[in-house]
Order: sequence, then C-alpha cells, then structure tokens
Amino acid sequence: MLSFSRLNNVGGWIAFLISFIVYTITVEPTASFWDCGEFISVSYKLMVPHPPGAPFYLLVGRFFSLLAFGDVLQVAFWVNMLSVVSSALTVLFTFWAITLLGRKLLKTEDPKGADLYLLMAAGLIGSLALTFSDTFWFSAGEAEVYAMSSFFTAFAFWAILKWELIEERAAANRWLLLIAYTMGLSTGVHLLNLLTIPAIALVIYFKYYKPNARGIIATLGISAVAILIVLEIIIKGLPTIASKIEIAFVNGLNLPFGSGVLFFFIAFIAALIYGLYYSIQKNKAVLNTALLAFIFVILGFSSYGIIAIRSNYNPPINENAPDDVISFLKYLKREQYGDRPLFKGPIYSANPVRTIKTSDLYHKTENGYEIYDQKIEQEFNPRDEMLFCRVADRRGDRIRAYENWMNLRKGERPTMGDNIEFLWKYQLGHMYWRYFMWNFAGRQNDIQGHGGKMHGNWKSGISFIDEMRIGDQSKLPTELKNNKANNSFYFLPLILGLFGMFYQYKRNKKDFSVVALLFFFTGIAIILYLNQPPIEPRERDYTSAGSFYTFCIWIGLGMLAVYDLIKNYIKNNKIAGITAFALCLIVPGVMAADGWDDHDRSGRYHSVDQARNLLASCAPNAILFTGGDNDTFPLWYVQEVEGFRTDVRVCVMSYFSIDWYIDQMKRKVYESEPFPITFTTNQYLSGINDYLQIVPDQRWEKTALNIDKLLEAIKTEDALVNRRLPSGDRINILPGKNLGMRVNKEALLGGDLSSETSASKSNWIPGDMKDEIVDIMRWNIKGNHILKADLMIMDIINSVNKNGWDRPVYFNATSLITTNLDLRNYMLLEGLAYRLIPVSSPKQQNGRVNIEVMYDNIMNKFAFRGMDNPELYYNEEYQKFAMNSRQSFYRLADALLQRANDKERAREVIERCWSVLPDEVFPFSVYSAQFLPLFYEVEVEGTTEMAMKMGDKAIEMIEYLVNENVNDRQEIQANLYMLNVVQRTLSQNASEEEAAKYQEALQRFSSLNI
Repeated sequence: MLSFSRLNNVGGWIAFLISFIVYTITVEPTASFWDCGEFISVSYKLMVPHPPGAPFYLLVGRFFSLLAFGDVLQVAFWVNMLSVVSSALTVLFTFWAITLLGRKLLKTEDPKGADLYLLMAAGLIGSLALTFSDTFWFSAGEAEVYAMSSFFTAFAFWAILKWELIEERAAANRWLLLIAYTMGLSTGVHLLNLLTIPAIALVIYFKYYKPNARGIIATLGISAVAILIVLEIIIKGLPTIASKIEIAFVNGLNLPFGSGVLFFFIAFIAALIYGLYYSIQKNKAVLNTALLAFIFVILGFSSYGIIAIRSNYNPPINENAPDDVISFLKYLKREQYGDRPLFKGPIYSANPVRTIKTSDLYHKTENGYEIYDQKIEQEFNPRDEMLFCRVADRRGDRIRAYENWMNLRKGERPTMGDNIEFLWKYQLGHMYWRYFMWNFAGRQNDIQGHGGKMHGNWKSGISFIDEMRIGDQSKLPTELKNNKANNSFYFLPLILGLFGMFYQYKRNKKDFSVVALLFFFTGIAIILYLNQPPIEPRERDYTSAGSFYTFCIWIGLGMLAVYDLIKNYIKNNKIAGITAFALCLIVPGVMAADGWDDHDRSGRYHSVDQARNLLASCAPNAILFTGGDNDTFPLWYVQEVEGFRTDVRVCVMSYFSIDWYIDQMKRKVYESEPFPITFTTNQYLSGINDYLQIVPDQRWEKTALNIDKLLEAIKTEDALVNRRLPSGDRINILPGKNLGMRVNKEALLGGDLSSETSASKSNWIPGDMKDEIVDIMRWNIKGNHILKADLMIMDIINSVNKNGWDRPVYFNATSLITTNLDLRNYMLLEGLAYRLIPVSSPKQQNGRVNIEVMYDNIMNKFAFRGMDNPELYYNEEYQKFAMNSRQSFYRLADALLQRANDKERAREVIERCWSVLPDEVFPFSVYSAQFLPLFYEVEVEGTTEMAMKMGDKAIEMIEYLVNENVNDRQEIQANLYMLNVVQRTLSQNASEEEAAKYQEALQRFSSLNI
C-alpha cells in the first residue's frame, strides 16, 4: 500500500498538472493591459520598473524570456508563463497544506486506507477550487507579480506546517531559515507575503507553549515587530542609515561617491559576523537562530541590488532613476505615491492651517550631495483630524464619492459614525466582501462597479437573493445578461468553505486560529492598511488574493466535514467517501464551467495591436504624449521587446512633472532624439515649479501672454511671475490664463515652397490647410493652474516652433484631456493620435482629420487581430479601446464625405470598421449611433436593421433603469441620445412604420425627470 508521503506527493503533482494545463490553455499570448507591458519589458531587458520594484520577479522573468529563443514575438508569452508556473506551484502547496491540516483533523499521524484517500480527495477539492477561483485564475494568465506573490504565501504556510512535524531542534531551525530566506526573496516580488508572519508565529507558539491569552497576545506582538523589522529596518532603515553616512562622508570628509555606502556595508557585515560569533561562544541558540534568520532575509532582499546596478546604466525604462543612495531610498519608500493615514489623519474637508519644513532634500551633483529644497508637511487643525480616519482623500471627484457612500449632503462634515460607515460599506463591503463573493458565490459582470446595481456586483445565481440585493437579474438588459463574466456558483464554494471552517474550529481550535489569522491578515488587514479611497482606476481584488487562497484551504477541509455528515447515513465508509468526493467535486466543477469563458485569454492581441496602431499613427521621430497605464505600458512593450517604431518617443503625462523623468526625456533613446527642453535641472527639481497658480492680473485679462517671454520669466524668476508668500518663500505664478505663441511661419514655409528644403518642412500640413496657418497660436488654460508637465509641454512646443516645426508633436485622446493646456483647436487627427499643427479649427471637435495620412494608416497599417471573433473574451478595457478605434473610423469616414466628397472610400472605411469591430463582439454603444447617417449616405446594406437594433437596445436599457430604480442619470441620458439619433435617422431614411416605434418610445420617456 502507498504511504501517505508518497501518495501525498503524487496527489499534489496531479493538482499541479491540472492547474498548469488549464492556465497554459487560457494564458494571454501577449502583453495584456495595466502593468503587464511594463513588467514584460523590464524583465526582458532588466530595466527599472515603478517603485518599489520587483527585482526577483524581473530576474526570474528574464530567465523565462530566454525560452523564446530569440523570437521577440514570443517573449510576452513566456514571461506570462512565469505566472502560469507560479500559480500551478501555489496550487501544489495548497494541496499539501490541506492534507497536513486534514491529517490532524483525522487525528492520525500515519493515515491509511479510507483516511488516506479521503485526505487526497480533500486536497484535490481545495486546490482545484483555488485553481478556478476568479481572482487567482485572472492573475495566472498575465505577467504580473501577484501569481508569484501567492506562490511565496502558499510555500511559507506549507513550510511552517512541515516545520511543526519536526522534533529535532536543529533540523527544525533549518526550515525556519528557509522560510526567512523566502520571506527575503518575496520582498523582491511583493510585500504581501510578509503578512503570513503572524500565522507562522502562532504555529511556533502553539508547538512550544501551552496557549493562553497573554501568550497569544505576546506572540502577535512579536510577529508585528518582525514585520516592522523587515519593513522599517531592512527595507527602509538600512538604506536610510547608509544614505546619512554617505552624505557625511562625501560632504563632510570630501571622500568619493560611494565611500559612505561602502563603509556602512563593511561595518554592517562585521557587526553581523560578531553577533554570530558571540551567539556561538555564549551558546545562545535563540539569538543565533534569530541572527541567521535576519541574515537570510537580507540575502533574499539583496535582489534589490539589481535595481541600483541597472539604473546606473540608464536603461530606457528607469523609473525614479534610483542610481544613488538618495534616490534609491526614495524608490524603496515609494515617496512619489504619497501616503494615507492609518491611525490618525485629516478628513477630506480639512484645510491645512500651515506648512512646516521637516527635513532637507538632497540631490547628487558633481560637487557632492547638495540641498536644493526642504520637505514640506501640512499641519491641520486638530478638530479636522480623526482617529482611524478612513475619509482622507481631498481629490474633488472622491470627495463627492465619499459623501455618496455616507449619504451626506454636499459639504456636510463627516462624523466618526460616518467614517465607520464608510469603512463598513465601502472598504470592507465593496472592496473586500464583494471580491470575496466574486470568488465563492459568483459575479454579475466584468464592468467596474462603483456601488450601482448594474455593474460589478457579486451574484449568487439564486434569484430571490439577487433580487433582494441588486434587483431582478432576469430583467437585466440582454447585453449585460450575456456578459461572459456573468457567473453563478449558487453559493456552493462559500457553503463548502464555511463547512470546512466550522469543522476545523470544532476539531482543532489551534489550527483553526492559525488559518483564521492568515485569512484575516491577507484580507481584511490589508484593507485596513491600504485605506482605499473611492473611484479607484481599476478593480483591486488582487490585493486580497492571499485571503481567497486561505479560504480554499477551508473548502478542502469542507470535504472532510461533508464526509463526516454523510457517514451518519451511509455506514460503508468507502461509499460514504466516494459520495462525499463526488458531491464536493461539483464545487470546482461549477467554478470551472461558468468561469472558463471569462478567464480564457487565448487569442487576444488587441492590447498590443492598439499600441502598434497608436505608434503607427505618428510621423518619424515624433513626440507622443500619453495618459495612464493602458495608454503607455503596451507602447513600452512593443518598442522595448518587439522593437516597433523606436523612433517615436513616448512621454507619459503622469510622470512628466517629475524631475528624473524630465532628465530622461532630455536624452537620446534608440532612434529618438532628445526632447527640446530648455529648462535646466535646477529649474524643475522636485518642489520647484511643480504647481503654477493663476493669479489674475488685469493687464493680462484680454491680452495673451507671449509663451516665449513667459517661459523666460519663469526660468529667471522675473517679477512678471514671481511672488513672495507670507512665509517669506518665493514662488512662480501665472498672471493670466490666455496664452499665445507667434508661429515661425518663415522657418515653416520658407520663401520658396518649390525648394525641397522648404517644402519638406510643411508637407505634413494637408494642402487645403496651408493657407490657414495662423500667425499666432492662442489657447487657454482649462482650470486655475498648470502643473510642471504642462510647463514642459509649453517649452517643447515653443522650441519646436522656433525650429520650424521640425519635430512632430502628438497627443493621444487621454493626454489631450489630461493636460491643463486647451490645445484641441490645433489638432490634426492622423489615426489614433492627434498631431499639433499651427492651423486653428474652432468649429471642429478636437481639430480636423488628415484624410490621406489617416486613410493609409487605418486601411493599410492598423491591425485588429481576433477582434471579429465572438468566441474570444474581451473585457471592459478591450471594449473601451474598440470604441476609441470606432471613433477614429467615424471621424475619417465623415471627413471623406464632408470635405473630400469621396463616397466610395467613405464606404470602404465604414465597411472595414464594422468588419474588424462587429457588434456581435463589441455591442452598440452611444458612440455607434453617430454612424447611422453616414451608413445611409454611403448606402450600406442593412442599415435600417442596424438602426432598429440600436433603438431596441436603448429602449431596453432605459426601461430597465427606470423600472428597477437604477439611479444612473448619465446612462439614461446616453441611451436617450442614441434613441433620438435612431428615431431621427429612421424618420429621414426609412418608412414611417419603422420609425414609429421609436417616436412612441421617445414620447413615453419624455416625462422622465433627468
């Protein structure tokens, strides 16, 4: 008969193999959205990602990228496979953790017969439940750090359970050192793994001591100290001490750069060696083990050395440029992201009463580390501060969201009760339990939810429960009902997990408390620590993945509970075990069956195709401003990995207000020339010209500020812009919001357009616009300030103008909205990118269309692989980019008709649009309605049927929103607009009978109070 150890190994590897096959089949073949493009790029070339970095992930990712064997188009797939392998290994260690815990529930050290196979069945049920859980499956299919982070969590927990079985102290200590080393390595992936420390400490306590309340509290206190040692001493403290010594050595003793760091390193190593020697000489075993554990954590943490090493080589992606000890410390501390209050802080309506300077800010120069500014912190009135403040973000849209979640009137001050209500309803309810139920009850759809009834809720599949929570789901509009992420698990995983939880509590309270502690710290504790504000840019369920892993352990143990229940009715233990296994296998079976279609990423390429399309829209040696992550990271990937259009310099707006990023934009990268920025480093260091407030001056109310003179005034701190604050400090402001720049037409056009040199400078302006080149470009500032990024854009535009417009400047749709400079009237759409031109188009939306260039781009250069396949899964982000592409098709077709009177090519454009982006894959949206008049004008077959489908969809959506009392004014208005377009278009182009239905609907909805 097989022993427990051998069968346990076989069972674990079977679970591994199943999950590995599933994840390999469903993995994304290229770089998906969000951080994946960045991580693939920096892994492939070992560059520097966003703080606090993931150096160990990068090193392993680099190894996986080598499996592409030089085929750059396969690099993304192989880096994605790192998540596949990490996730499958997590499933393996989950299986083994369940069987180890289950063995103690069965109270047998050497299970045999029915008990042995029962444990294997429990391990398989729990590990398969994890395999097919929503959050974990999602992370397994892309190049992100969360799959590897889950692996370290599962490994550490399994390792401490193995340690518990070892009686010999020396051998057991080796396992503790292994855990310490993996903890150190995990800091080079993600810090979530540190939250396993309290559970590990509790296992150690239960093994050596008789438990009591005082001992448990002391153990938890020690574990908290251990976490702080890693976070505050190893990760932040040691670099802080090294930086202070470095500054003292370089500035005070005139020693070379790096001398202070070297001295600290030698002294620190010497202190550790002495500590080990002392512990051995004095026979202090606990001290020796603690020191060794500390050393192993540091050895694991040492992967961060790759960050500083690679940064000093100035790679193309070098975020925060942590190439010296000062910038490296900022990188580790994530200073650019700010912080949120944990124990006490100001509420969102608080205004600072004063600012105080707390510490000197240094930067590295040729002469040493110079002080260029002081760190400023804001002080608030104590009455505006709150203990355990959950409502601290003062961004405008978030303030209103706070008020909505707490049911406060606009401007009403929150109380402590409101603060706790927000914690309960939003941070715990919406940002944790909603995600928990996604995994173990079901999911309504994949549209990001902000508290409404239609989007992103959990769904049980039991109609009366769903109806009580979020309305009758059977009445959902067809589009939402058919969403592939509409999953129903009928509470089965939740029920089985609860069975396992109560079963473990009843039979082994010690182990239950360990698992419960792990569940709490990897879930709810994270929520409390992160203190998340409303209106997040994406769903954040991945932060609680460790908690969902823990619940899957209870799902596995739940099978033992079901067996215990069944054997009361079926006396044959073998039949009872088979019956229990068969019943419990339904749980992962339901999760797999309903979750497959929305977790199968195979065949999806548009995250990369849209990046290539955007770059293909740009002329050679262009500057391209982008907005957020999904606008930028896929572009980094196609440039850095696939080597596509490396002449285009991508500049992300959210970074362009940071000094290190501006420095990087002033360097040549690949074929891309440096940005023509005239500001010196000292003029844009952090804290200098970060924020320029508009302080109106009557002299500039009606007269435009000359940009060239304005920029010079800012550089020299001229009296035109420089003001003294009450504190005595001086800052730059803007005296008006109207800006003007005299166009260098002589350099642009030259005296003789027939000459090749002169003509080449202006041939990018369409021929019918050359006579419209303005003498002065005028634009306004949108709000009451500009940021440093806007200042740099102004400087670049001014330099490009002086140089005769020799460098193309482009914006994508997001950056055009993001910048505080209202440049929309000077835009020329050439595909997915808008080119800045000195031609005003005041009556056009975001400028005009460069018909010939855009036609060539869209019809010949753009790719839409797989976007016409209804079998593939395209989530909300893909839907957004499809709508953006449709908008570009529309703008081109409309321009072909209205300006070029080219009906034939307009039809070609429209037919290509609906061929590559059909409504069967990307359902009609409000933006689709604008196509209808064009469809009729170019005589596209089936237009009337399409119009009626749009109208029916709008009616269905409006009726649902009204009948179910869904308070979504914006959605109702959008669908009323679509219905209006449909009715108007049909009344002009179709029969009265076909238009009557929609006219009647409009009359019926006319009484809506919106």
